[in-house]
Amino acid sequence: MSRGSNTGVGLTFSGSTKRTQKFLDDLASGRTVLDGIEALAQQGVNALSSATPVASGQTAASWSYEIERGKGAIRISWINTHVVNGVNIAVILQYGHGTGTGGYVAGRDYINPAIKPIMDKIADEVWKKVTSS
Repeated sequence: MSRGSNTGVGLTFSGSTKRTQKFLDDLASGRTVLDGIEALAQQGVNALSSATPVASGQTAASWSYEIERGKGAIRISWINTHVVNGVNIAVILQYGHGTGTGGYVAGRDYINPAIKPIMDKIADEVWKKVTSS
């Protein structure tokens, strides 16, 4: 009885793993693909402030941001703190509201157009950092 040879399975590749190694090294050292996220979050505040309909200017001046970093995730929350009688004014400007006399004031979509370019920038920055050498 003869035994066959054990050829096993081989794996070959060509090219460089430089980008992958740099990305992994950055993650291991605590750096992330969004180290500059604070500047982008502030750009969002500026865009929202500029786009907010102005009567007194208080709603436009009440934008801020919070950044939460978790395992494998970063969350930016843009917040408006202008509240009158328990009602967030930025929200009723966006979505509309009833009046005390039975009327309705239509909302104006100002948040989405203002924040979209910032979200696009964030996506571009992440892509650049992930694919850079």
